[in-house]
Amino acid sequence: RHDVAFATVLMISILIGELIAGYKPMLSLLFALANMVEIIGAVLLARRFAPTLNVSSLNGVARFLICTAALAPIPAGVFASIALAPFGSGDVLETFQTWWFGHALGLAVIGTLGLSLTWSTLARLTRPGALLEAGLLLAGVLAVQFFGLTGRAEIGVAMIPLLLGVAVRLGVAGTAFSLLVVTLLSVGGAMLGYGPHIETLSRSEQVLAAQLQVLVGYMPILLVAALLEERDRLSERARSGQVRAERASEAKSRLLANVAHEIKSPVAGVIGIGNLWSTGQLGPVTPQQTEMADVLVKTARQVEALAHDLLDVARAESGAVKVDLRPTDIPGLLEDVRRAAMLRSEAQSVDVQVVCEGDGLVAVADSQRLAQVIDNLTSNALKYGGSGGRVILRALRAAQHIRIEVVDFGPGLSSQKQSQLFEPFNRLGLERSSVEGHGVGLAIAKRLVELQGGAIGVISSPGEGATFWVNLPHA
Repeated sequence: RHDVAFATVLMISILIGELIAGYKPMLSLLFALANMVEIIGAVLLARRFAPTLNVSSLNGVARFLICTAALAPIPAGVFASIALAPFGSGDVLETFQTWWFGHALGLAVIGTLGLSLTWSTLARLTRPGALLEAGLLLAGVLAVQFFGLTGRAEIGVAMIPLLLGVAVRLGVAGTAFSLLVVTLLSVGGAMLGYGPHIETLSRSEQVLAAQLQVLVGYMPILLVAALLEERDRLSERARSGQVRAERASEAKSRLLANVAHEIKSPVAGVIGIGNLWSTGQLGPVTPQQTEMADVLVKTARQVEALAHDLLDVARAESGAVKVDLRPTDIPGLLEDVRRAAMLRSEAQSVDVQVVCEGDGLVAVADSQRLAQVIDNLTSNALKYGGSGGRVILRALRAAQHIRIEVVDFGPGLSSQKQSQLFEPFNRLGLERSSVEGHGVGLAIAKRLVELQGGAIGVISSPGEGATFWVNLPHA
């Protein structure tokens, strides 16, 4: 209802304007009707295909230009060219071209400029030197356009790079304003007899050529400007997200460190009291009390291990862990890890082997931190893949790297679990299993390997075991 009332007022206003301009009543009515057809078409197309009217994105400006600027004037142009023919308007096709190109150009330039003038785009001019830069670019556009009006040379070769510079520095609003200036001077100059080809083309052909030059040659630069604005907006959003993520990570690391420190002191006291109780130093104890004291100490040591894991995670994420990179003999390191692994209870029925393929297997690494990583991978292989009866620690040369593999023949891992392996505190659904752990070992291992300039990953399929690999620079 409001739309109908507004359209009626608009129709009457246009009709009165045409009468004031000196047109006869019938011509005024036809012009008013044609303009209303165009306005209604533009509104309906915009509501259907470009409802947000956002011209700062490639999709938004393309929808606006195609639906509102290019398509909306066509029905009105057809109506006007046919209705005005009896009044001596000339060739129907020429009338249609004049209407369509002129109105499409106006809607594209003025419409885009109006929609792009937001507070955020105007705020770009508040940056130091922004006004001076905008003035210089627009002065360049004016200079090139005035030179083109002299008819001495085609200006498209110079104007396109200049408008691209405007798109990069001033965005959609600056580009639309520059196109408005170019359109007024180019089309207006052609109407007054200025510009190239003034001797070979009629006046109407000159105007048509100027319109086509702007529509086909310069208007696509609006798409470039919108694409650049969209890219800048996404980049800014990504930077903001990264800053928030870094702050959240720092806060989490501080929390983990504080919690770990708060846990360690009372747990140490519990362990001490439990040991005194278990050994009878606090008085005579029964066998049942001794067993209870041992359970207390075991549980407290698990909490203490969790506190140490929390500290390791906090240090790794905060960058507090330092590495001393030196040439490291990988076969010797793997043998040390194997010997330590054989002392674990999980290794009693598992054959742990070291396989070295080739000579000169020396990597640039921190031997202590690398041993910690391989020991963790071996421990996991014994815990989760020991059912296969065999674990292999393999070293080989791969391109410019030394590759270390820890291979088990257990149940393997699904692709979904592989994507979650290196997340801290993620035990992959084994929280209630009999295997002890806190789900931080692989997260720490990943960080330690990265600090040594290496990479870590896994190759596995359900039922086919798992191969955890570490690549380190060759010495």
